[in-house]
Amino acid sequence: MKGYVFHGPGQSAWEEIPDPAIREATDAIVRVDAVTICGTDLHILKGDVPEVRPGTVLGHEAVGEIVEVGGDVRTVRPGDRVLVSCISACGRCRFCREAMYGQCRGGGGWILGHLIDGTQAEYVRVPYADLSVHPLPGAVSSEDAVLLADIFPTSYEVGVLNGGVRPGDTVVVVGAGPVGLAAVATARLFAPSRIVAVDVAASRLEAARKLGAETVADAREAPEELVADLTEGLGADVVIEAVGVPETFELCTRMVRPGGHVANVGVHGKPATLHLEDLWIKNVTITTGLVDTHSTPTLLRMAAAGRLPTGQLITHTFPLDSMQEAYDVFGNAAETGALKVVLGGQRHDSVAVPAQQR
Repeated sequence: MKGYVFHGPGQSAWEEIPDPAIREATDAIVRVDAVTICGTDLHILKGDVPEVRPGTVLGHEAVGEIVEVGGDVRTVRPGDRVLVSCISACGRCRFCREAMYGQCRGGGGWILGHLIDGTQAEYVRVPYADLSVHPLPGAVSSEDAVLLADIFPTSYEVGVLNGGVRPGDTVVVVGAGPVGLAAVATARLFAPSRIVAVDVAASRLEAARKLGAETVADAREAPEELVADLTEGLGADVVIEAVGVPETFELCTRMVRPGGHVANVGVHGKPATLHLEDLWIKNVTITTGLVDTHSTPTLLRMAAAGRLPTGQLITHTFPLDSMQEAYDVFGNAAETGALKVVLGGQRHDSVAVPAQQR
């Protein structure tokens, strides 16, 4: 088969690689129908994630069809159309028992495209298939479903839920890339009084408006002053950091109110200064996190009911074998206007039937 292989910082290629095979009785092999590219993949290509070894197939998000399962897999079978989660879960360790699947110590967590071969290929081996793939209803297209593998659960869990968004809150989302836009969309579920989106790209701020941000601000024009004006000087109840650079994190800490919450979602490759000389007295809560994907079943039900604007984030589509072109477009989003790119995206009319109904 072919896959997109990381060969070291700045080096990658769509090339011939061995087909995956069942290694453990809990594995499944999935034929990939649709994949997308994550900002984390770009971090890997820059060398910011040294755990990724040369020779690894990238990617941790996919939709596809089960073609083979190990002997211990019970919830899916060949022919099922599934969402491949960005997080794998052993289901047995302490963290999995607490639904903190991202911290799995039994061989799971974020492993696809990180510690083992990932999804940006024609086929992928998925460990712990019973907890790591989700059967898909025919009502949800592959293009929409693939966005539920990572960006929507990440923004919802690490941003909105960890941030404790409540009705009537002022919520500021710093960074209107795909994850930030998904945070805008999912924050609306909790009826905040206003959502403010902050970015440097006018096209992304316009996208944030369409997804429900009542106010937008250019990050270069003192957005903290705008937030202060909107809140009578108090600051925002919740500020979600969705960029991953020191300047945006520090901006978030300047915009949060006393007793408020900064929820960091961005992937940081450099140290950021924590200004405790200002923050120690403000009762501010700061959370970080890797997505656990415990919310994926809920988000899938919402997508099937038409309650999530997943399709609005997709700006470019490509055939699966146009991986390098897709990376070029996604990696140069300032010039191309790319939000989320999807490769493949075949549609199916069949409905996956849960195992207990077979």
